[in-house]
Amino acid sequence: MPEQPVHILLVEDDIVDVEAVKRAFAASKIDNRMTVVGNGYEALEALRGEHGHVPLPRPYIVLLDLNLPLMNGIEFLQQLRQDQELKSSVVFVVTTSDSHADMAAAYSFQVAGYFLKSSVERVSFNLPQMMKHYWRMVELPAGRRPSRMS
Repeated sequence: MPEQPVHILLVEDDIVDVEAVKRAFAASKIDNRMTVVGNGYEALEALRGEHGHVPLPRPYIVLLDLNLPLMNGIEFLQQLRQDQELKSSVVFVVTTSDSHADMAAAYSFQVAGYFLKSSVERVSFNLPQMMKHYWRMVELPAGRRPSRMS
């Protein structure tokens, strides 16, 4: 079965962090399509195809900041896991919060990993490479939507 490209949903409100993630992926020669949204509401709309969004094609991985306006990352995870169509979404948290409470809350919603931005900045090459190896080694849920990724 041919490998399907993985779409990345980056849920991040800080433009500097968005650009850092894009640069890190480009430096690692990872050119997967990336959709960027600024809060949990927009992320759910992108995943569901609401309010003018085309539903995000599967397979996809969500890179989620926790400190977001309107709907924060933990609230997003709660909504995501309650949605029958989206509850199998693979989510990695990438945040500045080193709070044990935030980490425990995120893992209680079955995140695949929890990364601190401070450590990601020191090893900016490693996050994209880890993601690349992850989606090549792990079978991601295809769901009902066809993959339209290039």
